[in-house]
This record gives sequence, C-alpha cells and structure tokens, in this order.
Amino acid sequence: MTRPLSVAVAGLGTVGVGVLRLLRDNADVVAARAGRPIAVTAVSARDRARDRGVPLGGLRWYEDAVAMAADPAVDVVVEVIGGADGPARMLVESALAARKPVVTANKAMLAVHGAELAALAEEAGVPLAFEAAVAGGIPVIKALREGLAGNRITRIAGILNGTCNYILTRMRDEGREFTEVLGDAQRLGYAEADPSFDIDGVDAAHKLAILAALAFGRPVAFDAVHVEGIRQVSALDIGFAADLGYRIKLLGIAQASTAGIEARVHPCLVPSAAPLARVDGVYNAVVTEGDFVGRVMLEGRGAGAGPTASAVVADLVDLARGRTTPVWGAAAGALSAAPSVPIDAHVGCYYLRLMVVDRPGVIADVTAVLRDLGVSLESMLQRGRAPGEAVPVVLVTHETPESAMREALRRIGALDAVLEAPVVIRIEPG
Repeated sequence: MTRPLSVAVAGLGTVGVGVLRLLRDNADVVAARAGRPIAVTAVSARDRARDRGVPLGGLRWYEDAVAMAADPAVDVVVEVIGGADGPARMLVESALAARKPVVTANKAMLAVHGAELAALAEEAGVPLAFEAAVAGGIPVIKALREGLAGNRITRIAGILNGTCNYILTRMRDEGREFTEVLGDAQRLGYAEADPSFDIDGVDAAHKLAILAALAFGRPVAFDAVHVEGIRQVSALDIGFAADLGYRIKLLGIAQASTAGIEARVHPCLVPSAAPLARVDGVYNAVVTEGDFVGRVMLEGRGAGAGPTASAVVADLVDLARGRTTPVWGAAAGALSAAPSVPIDAHVGCYYLRLMVVDRPGVIADVTAVLRDLGVSLESMLQRGRAPGEAVPVVLVTHETPESAMREALRRIGALDAVLEAPVVIRIEPG
C-alpha cells in the first residue's frame, strides 16, 4: 500500500477534533478517494490534560506548534487555531518556510495576510489550501477556483454568517427584537459570549474578501471591504420589508465593473422569491454569476465541527492525490490589478424608514429634499394615522447613487419633524 499521508493538526478545538474524528470514522472512504490512507500523527494544543472526547494515544504531542511544523515525519500541517496573527500565523509561515503544504480554516488570517502568505507558498512551491475558511462544508472555494475556472465572474453574493442569519430568521418568524433574539442565540450556542465579530459583519467581511480575490483573480483586499452589521435592524423594519415583498438578510456582495471591484457587507432587502431570501436559520449560501455558466447557488451549513472538518479533509484528499492550485487561482504575476471601488460610488435602490411627527407638510418636506438631490421614489408606505404623534413612514427609491442617498439622510435627519436618525437599508436582487 502507498505510504499514508502524515498530518499534523494544530488546534484541538471543535474543528480540530472534528478532523480527527472524520479521518478515523471514514478512514476507508477517505483512503479510497485519496489513493492512500490519511493519518494524523502529531497534534498541538494548549491544554494536554483536557478530555476532548477522542483518543490521542500514539500521537506525537507538541506544546509548540511551530516546532511541530519542523517535524520531518509530518507531510502536511493543518492549522485550526484561529486568529489573524499570533500562533496561527507563526505556524503557517514556519510550515511554508519548511516547504510543507498547509491546510487552514482561518478566514481572518487569510483575509488580512493572504497576499503575503500566498507569496510565501508560491516561493516555497507548496500548496496553501483553505476550503474550510469560507462557508464551512459548502465547497465554494473549489467551485470558484476549479469548477468555474473558465468563466469571467461578474458578481458573487452570499449569506456568509450563520449567526446573523439565525438571528434575522428568528426576528422575522417571531416578531421579536434584535437584543432579545441575540440573547437566545447565545444561550443556545449559536452566538459567542462576545458576538461582535459576527453581528458587526467582520466575520462575513473576512470571507467575502477571500471570495472576491478568487472570483476576480486579484490579491485579497480586506481593507477595501465596506462593512456594516445587523445591530440596527429592528422588528419594525423586518415587518415593513415583508409588507413590501422583501426579507432582510446580511449579505456579502462583490461585483466587477469597468471601474473595478466593489465589495461590501451589509443588511439588504432581498425579494422574498429570490433564492437567498429562502435560506434561513444557521445555513449559509453563495450565488455566483459567470459569463458562460450563468447563476450557480451553493447552500449548506456554514460552521460547526462536521461541515468544517469535511472541508479540511477535502483539501487533504487533494494533497494526497497531488492536486494543487495557486492560492488565488493564478500565479502572483497573473493576478489582476483592478482597483477597489468605494461604497460612495455604489448605485442601487434603497429602503428608507423615518419616524416623523404626524402633521401636514412633513412628507412634502422630505420629498423636497429627495427631489433636490435627484432621488426618485418608487413607493411610500405609512401605517395608520396619529395626528401630533410619532409615526413610521417608509420610502423606497429607484436606483440612486450612494453619495446622493447619504446627503439626503443628512438633510432629512436635520428636519424638525424627524424624531430619530433615519434608517436606510440597501435593496439587492438576491
């Protein structure tokens, strides 16, 4: 039999343990598809005494993950420590310097340092694989880098964070407010004790930066991603969205134009009939548009031990078979230098909700501001009447430049009859 592929795993949290369990439980299936056995032979984690629910006997244990990368008996290093810097980055850099292939699930590290790590991998002539870094078990990296390699990708959009999708789904189904549903999500383990990384859109932005680099064949550019989270989404807005035929989703969107690449993460109104609008709970989904293939949608669980371990092992099978691809789909010299397009240059439709005093002339004042800035209205929605009291008014615009919309918000927010900061949510086709 061909010599087994010897794997070292750094990090024995949920994902690391999932990789060990998958490789043991499905050893026969993996060996058949890899052409040889894949075996974990070394591990590294902070707490050696902790019971992780899987046997670790017979494995070489390293207190120092960087030292493990230098082990001559290790063929591949799997990094599932996490974090953009610190031990994870040191390990990956050390493994690449030792000319060892690396498999990582670390979206933050790739989004922030992916260009440098790709250069190290190319210089060393070894693969840096990261299927598990985006959308868990959904094979979106392989789809972009391999299955759709013959297409010019024009747009990619997706639900990239299961925590946010779970919260927005519960808010819609139960009519509850954000903070209340977030508390439930934390108690159920769907949200961290400090959920800011998820609910402020940072996690989704890391993933979008990676997808945009692959889709458009250019170096990863996390700093160019416009990021907004879901803290300001209210049950009132979700209700109005439903009345208008939309659902609110946190989307990551990247699209190419003659001006360059636009990449943004923010809440969106998506038509209720659109495929992404129907993806609920903790599920992720990615829609890719290519010039020859058209629209392709992939959906599945975006996190958790099983889905993420599945993606890690898929990369290990490729390495065992000798199948490798440049990190961003092409060698560094062949990558695009397309500029990033700022959010101010975005053109689209908008949902605008105001809380105003119900009195004559208020709507005229609001529409006068929009008229002066060239913002055209598609529809207006108001529930009931309450003379002299606060009432919500919803306006939906036709396509409008972002810069004009921002100035409109500033002017409308300064009107005496507008009692709260206006709420604006971009509208997307899904």
